[in-house]
Amino acid sequence: MNLSKINIKQLENILSVMPSSQNIMLVGKHGIGKSEILTHYFADKGIPVVALFLGQMSDPGDLIGLPRQNEETGITEFMPPYWFPVDGKPVVLFLDELNRARPEILQTIMELALNRTLAGHALPEGSRVISAVNDGDEYQLTDLDPALVSRFNIYEFRPSVQEWIRWASLNHLDERVVQFIQSHTDMLDGKYSGDEATRLTKTPDRRAWKKLSDCIKGRSDMEDLKILCTGIVGAPATAAFYQFLQSFNQLSAKEILLNYEGCQPRLARYKLHELSLLNDDVFRFLDTQEWDAEQEATIVANFDQYWRMLRGKKSKEAFAHLVSVFESGNYPKAIVQVMTKNIDLYNQIRTFVHEL
Repeated sequence: MNLSKINIKQLENILSVMPSSQNIMLVGKHGIGKSEILTHYFADKGIPVVALFLGQMSDPGDLIGLPRQNEETGITEFMPPYWFPVDGKPVVLFLDELNRARPEILQTIMELALNRTLAGHALPEGSRVISAVNDGDEYQLTDLDPALVSRFNIYEFRPSVQEWIRWASLNHLDERVVQFIQSHTDMLDGKYSGDEATRLTKTPDRRAWKKLSDCIKGRSDMEDLKILCTGIVGAPATAAFYQFLQSFNQLSAKEILLNYEGCQPRLARYKLHELSLLNDDVFRFLDTQEWDAEQEATIVANFDQYWRMLRGKKSKEAFAHLVSVFESGNYPKAIVQVMTKNIDLYNQIRTFVHEL
């Protein structure tokens, strides 16, 4: 598959530039939050997202509505379906599972994709049509007509791990799950082996990690939950997660930024890989958490102590990693804080990058 790969930020940039009259097709795995991402983006613009799961529709009437006879003209008309916007305001029509739909459903989509009409009913001006398809040997799919495919601009949608971690923090997922994915990025999305017999083998995905977080949040005793975890993320991921929990004693960004002095003895013993995880955690905290004015002064001062500790180490790798986290652009709110509150750090970063 030779498609342009885009993450969430790139998708949002595309949506901001592309005219609403052009259709988009997103190719990607299940469970990566396509509907939720689109709903969040368009909610800020006051445009509702109508999600239709085409793989679950058995009859074109689910899309075009039911026929009735107009008593005045005697002509058969179609009543608009329940989801159709009748107030004249634009919507985003999200056609999920497009390549799981029955052929007769796909024929109806042809008219929608080309003319923005269904059985004589036109979508309001400014409406968008966005579809999503799965691609891979693990899925039972319907071949799409090239004429239908040609009516969409197609992108392979791959939200980055860092985008998921930021989302997980903003939505207060269990910190153990977030930290595990941060240190085991390959575990966020499961991989299909290609064996037909493994279709029912549970593998992790982003939706599954959210489910796991919902089950374990607030529970300190995890020993009796292994079977539960296996059913959600699969046996290999559960084994790795429990192994991680046994050694989970990493200082949190919150502890460091609110009580640096108390954390200093443990920090002095940290190795590079532990400091690298902590660098990401600190920026993630600054980017996703809220605090009051009194705490802000403490956080700014303790962050200064933290980066100076990194800068003072004989090895430059830990501070270089901190610079790379800043330069990545994954944490926009944290970047603004560094540029406006931790000005000495910002100057050190600029000098460090200039000297490379």
